[in-house]
Parts: sequence; C-alpha cells; structure tokens
Amino acid sequence: MTEDKRYHPLLILFEVWKLIKNTFSIIILLFVIQMGSEAKWVIYGRWIFYLVIVGCLITIVWRWITERYRLDDTSFHLAQGVFVKSKRTIPFRKIQNVNRHASLFHRIFKVTSIRFETGMTGDEAAVEFQVISRAEADRIEKYIADQVNKERVASAMHSKNTSNEMDSAPNDENEIELTADQIQESSEEIRDTVHAATSEQAPEAQQRTLHFKPTRKEVLKASFTSLSFLVLIPIVGTLYSNVQEFIDIEEQAEGILSTVLSSWWMTSLVIAGIVLLAVILGIVTTFLKYGNFEISSDEERIYIAKGVMEQTAFSIAKEKVQAIEISQSFIKRLLGLAEVKLVTAGSVGEAEHEVNSLYPFLPVSKVHAMIPEMLPAYEVSLDMQRLPRTSLWLRLVRPSWIWIVATALLVYFKPNLFGWDEAWWVLSAGLLVCVVLWRVLDYLNCRYSIGEHFVQFKSGGFATSLFISKRAKITEVKVTQGILQRRLDLASIQTTNRAKPVLHHKAQDVPVQAADHFYMWYMERTKDVSTLHEQ
Repeated sequence: MTEDKRYHPLLILFEVWKLIKNTFSIIILLFVIQMGSEAKWVIYGRWIFYLVIVGCLITIVWRWITERYRLDDTSFHLAQGVFVKSKRTIPFRKIQNVNRHASLFHRIFKVTSIRFETGMTGDEAAVEFQVISRAEADRIEKYIADQVNKERVASAMHSKNTSNEMDSAPNDENEIELTADQIQESSEEIRDTVHAATSEQAPEAQQRTLHFKPTRKEVLKASFTSLSFLVLIPIVGTLYSNVQEFIDIEEQAEGILSTVLSSWWMTSLVIAGIVLLAVILGIVTTFLKYGNFEISSDEERIYIAKGVMEQTAFSIAKEKVQAIEISQSFIKRLLGLAEVKLVTAGSVGEAEHEVNSLYPFLPVSKVHAMIPEMLPAYEVSLDMQRLPRTSLWLRLVRPSWIWIVATALLVYFKPNLFGWDEAWWVLSAGLLVCVVLWRVLDYLNCRYSIGEHFVQFKSGGFATSLFISKRAKITEVKVTQGILQRRLDLASIQTTNRAKPVLHHKAQDVPVQAADHFYMWYMERTKDVSTLHEQ
C-alpha cells in the first residue's frame, strides 16, 4: 500500500446528500412555503441559493479529484485541501480507537465509514474515510494492525539483541564470530515471532468471546429507564409548528378539547391512547438505537456494535484503556442497572455516534463479572473504605454558594407564590434541605480503595459514579489539604488520566493517613511502567 489512491466515488453522492439535508429547511422556505411569492427577498434568496449550491457541487467534485491518501509501512499520508493544499502524516502507533458507522445511505450502497482516532489533540487528529468499501476498510484495518505488530516485534528484538550484546561483549579486541546455525536459528526465531504476532492480530483469525447481548426484556427495561417515551413531545412540537403555517390549530383545538372533556370515558380513552403511543415510540426508538447491541472481545481488542437502521461498530485495544467509569442515575439505582464507559486517550468520533459505553443499561450483577472477564488486567474491588464521621461534619459546615446566591436573589425579588408574599423563605429553606440531603447522600455513597496496582473512587448523591484505574495509566496525582481539613486530619486526593478532555477524579475528605499512603503508592508507579515496557 504505497501508491496514492483516490477516495471512493460514492463520496461525491454522499456529500451531495449531506448538502441536501443541511439546506432542506431553506429549500422548504424558498420553494414550498413561499412558492408563489414575488417578494424581492425571495427572488434574490433563490438566486443566492442557486449560486451557493453550484459552488458547493464544484467544490465537492474538485475535492474528490485532488485529495489522495497513501499508507506506507508506518503512517497515513493524506493530501487535502481545495484552495489551500495541506499534507498530513499520522503514525499508525498513535491510533487509539477504530470506529465504524453505517448510516442508511451506507447500507443501501453496501459501503461503510471508518474513523481512526489518535491520542493527539485538534480537529485533524483523526483519519476518517466517510465512504469506503467494506473490503477496503477491513484491508486497511488489518494492514495497520500488522504493521504495528511488526514494529513492536522489531523494537523488542532490537532491545533484546542490544542487551545480549552488552552482556556477552568480549573483554579482548577479537572479532565476534557467529556460526551459520546460530544465524539461521536467530532468523527463524525473529520470523516466527513476527508471523505469530501478525497472524494473531488478523481480524478474521481472532476468536472473539461474546460478553453481552441484551434480551427483549432488557430492551424493554432500557426503553423505560432511558425515558425514551418522552420522544413524543418533540415530535408533537415539530408537527405543531409545521402544520400551524397552513391551519389555525388553536381554533380547531378548542372544539376538540371541549368535546374530549365533555365525557369522562372519552378523556380516559384519549389519555390512555397518548400513553400507549408514547410507550410504543419509546420502545421503537430504543430498539433502533440499541438493537443488535453486542459486546465482545478477543485477546487484543474490545468490540462494541449497535444499531438497526444505522449501524455503529467500535473497537479499542485493551492496552489503550486508561480507566473505567461505572455510573448509575437515580432510576438505574432503583432498577439495579449501570452504565460502563471505557476511558481512552482518543475520542470516539461525533457525539451522536459515540459507542465507548458498554450498553448504558447493564445489570449491576453482570458488570462486576464482565469487567475482569473482558479486561483481565483490571480488577473491581467490592471491599471499599468508607469515609470517617468527621468527613460528614466537614461537608455539612462547608458553605453552599448555590444556596447563598439563590437566597440572595429570593430576598431581593421576593417572589409571590400562590398569593403568599413570604414564600421566599420557604423556597430558601427547601433548597437548603435539598443541599443538606445531597451532601449526606454523597457522604454515604463515597468510597475509596487503594490496591496493589489499582485505585477506585466512588462518589455521588442521588446518582453515583465509580472510577477504576491502573496505577500505570495515571499520569499525575495530587494531594491537597484545606484549613478545616488540616484541623480534622483529612485531605483530598486526585488522579489525572489521559483522555479527551483530560480526565480528573477526586476523593474528598479522606483520612490523612490514607492520603499519605496514596502518595507513596503512586511513587512506586515506576515498577508498573517498567513491567509494561518489558512486556
């Protein structure tokens, strides 16, 4: 793969399709709503629209003609730009994640899109093929994996040979001689190592283990947990705004509403119909988004796939996982569900296609069993330390700026609630109760654990979050003490991991002895890093 190549020809049609979608509202306004209008702004607007569309079409075709990509043994080489030419080189070793997405357009034409995310920052940190044949995407992904493994093996063999040469260096000035058998044995060892590494990384040769696939019952539970049935509200709002342009809905609605409210059975029937429609829409929305969801892995990578009409696939090397986050909203805590996210140094594409979440509605019982099964290098400790009682008192006496500012505004404006002029102090007292309740729950939920190679922080009030990271993946730690913390022998500890954006996690008001132990624990990180380099 050394020759320059053009992108897939269907990229032109795909860009035209995106152009139509982005200008659809303008088309409706100028050519449908204002169809018979002879206003000057409509006429000039149409001519400007024609010029812009022609310019965009020329740019799309010209970009396809001029832009190229090439792969050598170590990097991507991309030639881009229409008026301003630019060239980019992205090393294969920088790639963190591989993200595939197949929209309805891709599925119709039997193509896909693939995005190679790196750990670098900036808008051009990723290599993306918006339209590419499935065979070409598989070939590029396999080629990159093979080249990365060859580079690793060559680097490891070079380090090994250098070490052996230093250990066996003769004391005299005689020339070192190798026999033909030794040379052949060394060559065969290197060849076998490279072949084993590259063949193991081949996607089709890997034996994947399926960790999770939701059942119909779990999809139904997910539709209620995600509140996806509320999708009916924006749909009704969109229909109302569109129909209102042609029909006076308010006048029609008054007659319909009076008819419905005139009979209790008709009112009940309408309410039941709305609820049923909302539930059906919620189930359909959840199924389209999370249908065909699968979590699998092999020895090297984790694979996540989802979607029915629009399919998305995500893969990440296990060694690239920086941390794990297990979060539970209030509703999920009641239903025993949790969301697990893999924290990586690279981003995972556009927000609507992010799939680094291991199914947002996993049963908690499966989470604790699945993580060590999928990531043997990680552990989940259920035995975590609680905070001392002094931590609760410190949290309660800390000033709440939200309550202070809100109370100041209430005192100034003194809102009239249900005709009660003194309602402001009730609202202030209610907010204070909520702040105290949240802090008490946060104290009860807060946990920490510092193991031999791992650290865990749990925090949250009504919703909770559990953070797990290996010591080797933590880039920085911080131990701080405020004035009140020093008097109560408490401290706060914080970790920093590579991610986009940089990930910070903090455990507040832990015993100062635990903070000292945490700092000394991190000082031994060199042992983990040296072990990783040896591997």
